[in-house]
Amino acid sequence: MLMPASGPRVHLPVLVVLHQERSSPGRVGQMLLDKGFPLDIRRPVLGDSLPHTLERHSGAVIFGGPMSANDPEPYVKAEIDWIGVPLTENKPYLGICLGAQMMVRHLGGNVAAHRDELTEIGWYPLRATEQGRLLMPWPRMVYHFHREGFDLPRGAKLLAEGDVYPNQAIRYGDNAWGLQFHAELTRAMMHRWVVHGEKRFEMPNAQKGQQHLDGRMIFDQPLRDWLWNFLDLVFCGRQALNEMRPDARHADLQAC
Repeated sequence: MLMPASGPRVHLPVLVVLHQERSSPGRVGQMLLDKGFPLDIRRPVLGDSLPHTLERHSGAVIFGGPMSANDPEPYVKAEIDWIGVPLTENKPYLGICLGAQMMVRHLGGNVAAHRDELTEIGWYPLRATEQGRLLMPWPRMVYHFHREGFDLPRGAKLLAEGDVYPNQAIRYGDNAWGLQFHAELTRAMMHRWVVHGEKRFEMPNAQKGQQHLDGRMIFDQPLRDWLWNFLDLVFCGRQALNEMRPDARHADLQAC
């Protein structure tokens, strides 16, 4: 269990689900710690169990991974089924990339590759919908590493859209959120993804590795500021985020 440093009020832990031995919750994890949420990290792919209830947790985050939400492996199906726990208990849930696609599958939606086999690997434009703009400001460019997307399940609201994969951010009910893009990457994580993902840069619509790194220099700070505010919205229920100044992020650690 990763614990916050002294400072903000400590909450119940957030359940963090990762899909590889060396995977990290990145700055999502660090920001949650900064906000006073310990991290309960589980890796079902390596045999870790998931709790039958979230009564001892503040919520859950399921991160991305190299597998597909359509894969037949038992742990994939078990994670998809398990998402019913936060939905039923009305606990905050955030799915990132694969985690969002798993939520869509749980809700009866489809996850599939682009009809022209286009990918999003690199930095691509993001546009908030009217529903999204009512919640908070959004970054104009975000980072991706995927070759499948999801449709909009019945009852879900579309918060942000893109050019190649139209559904980029969704909300289901008051507590469940899905993001197709990655805001959690630290600089070290991006360098690692660029090195290990080099073969994927030849896929249709994928950007070369240097574009990933150059884009980070330009677009990462607005994405980082957005993530800090977005985690407040997900885990603290903050609705009036439009007035928060990016330079005041760390002045509001007690928001929850």
